[in-house]
Amino acid sequence: MKLTDLNRDGGIGANSLFIELGSLNVLVDCGLHPKKAGRRASPDLAAIRGKKIDLIIVTHCHLDHIGSLPVAMREHPEAAVVMTTSSRMLIERMLHNSANVMLRQKEEDNIPDYPLFTHEEIERLGKRLVGLQFGHAKHFRGNSGEITIILHPAGHVAGAAAVEIRHGQRGIFITGDVLFENQRTLPGAKFPAGHFDTLITETTRGNTERAAEKSRGAEVARLMNSINATIQKGGSFLIPVFALGRMQEILAIIHDARQFRRLAPCPIFASGLGLDLVDYFDDISRKTKHIQFNRSIIKDLNIKPLPRKLTPGKDPANNALYIISSGMMVEKTPSYTLASGLLGHARNSIGFVGYCDPDTPGGKLLQAKHGDPFLFDAVHVKSKVMATVERFELSGHADRHELLQFAVQTGARTIVLTHGDAPARDWFAEELAKAIPGTKVLNPVPLKTYTV
Repeated sequence: MKLTDLNRDGGIGANSLFIELGSLNVLVDCGLHPKKAGRRASPDLAAIRGKKIDLIIVTHCHLDHIGSLPVAMREHPEAAVVMTTSSRMLIERMLHNSANVMLRQKEEDNIPDYPLFTHEEIERLGKRLVGLQFGHAKHFRGNSGEITIILHPAGHVAGAAAVEIRHGQRGIFITGDVLFENQRTLPGAKFPAGHFDTLITETTRGNTERAAEKSRGAEVARLMNSINATIQKGGSFLIPVFALGRMQEILAIIHDARQFRRLAPCPIFASGLGLDLVDYFDDISRKTKHIQFNRSIIKDLNIKPLPRKLTPGKDPANNALYIISSGMMVEKTPSYTLASGLLGHARNSIGFVGYCDPDTPGGKLLQAKHGDPFLFDAVHVKSKVMATVERFELSGHADRHELLQFAVQTGARTIVLTHGDAPARDWFAEELAKAIPGTKVLNPVPLKTYTV
């Protein structure tokens, strides 16, 4: 088996792995880097140009895993493309949204490479996308030899899958992005126990130690207490959220709290792609039973749309709860603009409920101290950090000790570290070396091919 990480910058971003198994060539994911633009945001597909790709596997529908998929499909028109049934229901909507964003960025930021693909191309390529049920073996034959793949529930978001590959007597397991804990809308990962020759594991939270008292239930209770305290003192509470998965979970949590009268009376505003995806989640819930979500939540909560034009630096003073994209408060998103008005007032709060890259505005705000100046450069606003800024441990990624425990029990001869910043991967490398010293731990250099 040969393996090449096509994510040209490493870390977390344009996730894409090229795996050669005998005569079969497999591409796992083809994402888009959220902090880069143009072709630099894509994996380096030049490394596989001229090679025949037999199969493309999509682990889930976050854009750092699918944002360049149409480009790979265009360059490899004969490749089969598979994912879970739930991901198949979501993927075209996610790609259409990405095309819209790229068109806007092309106009606003003069990015000549954008869009990397068009709406028409998504429609045309959609015929090649195939959904597979969890747990069902699917065989793929190359010029000589065959592989079998089985998709396993990975938690994380609706449709997320870990990938088991069988090639002859060899077993390979790719975790994808994984969460073992149950979420409000989605059960946790269910991975097979036992031996694999090679494990390819995500490492997102390798640099994050979670205190024992910060269980998911305790963090949900802490979030509700913080929202209520903010509303009761006349402030507004902003939750920046990822559109796929996190918004729907937060909406379900808020709905439960209101039903059981654990939420202070206040208007609730929500906006963005996450609201559109509510209907998709309802369909997935009814048709696959993979998640638990009902679109009636929106009506029950009397969700209000965010005003079309937010004034940067101005506190809307609505004494409200805002559930707004983006989760990392990226520049020129509604959560970024709204935060620029909320941050300078002590009555307000901003609560992060997912992973924040330290180089994004959300990551930088979490590192800032109370009273520090904070620059919202994209909207030309400088504010003091007077609002309460908190992180709530409701990540969609597994705790590092859970992933370590799973890695050890596989007894793998080789473990490949992916989807993590350098400190996160370093932690896993050190801990794996101590726990299973006979195992080879590989932290792949981007675009270098390894024989595994």
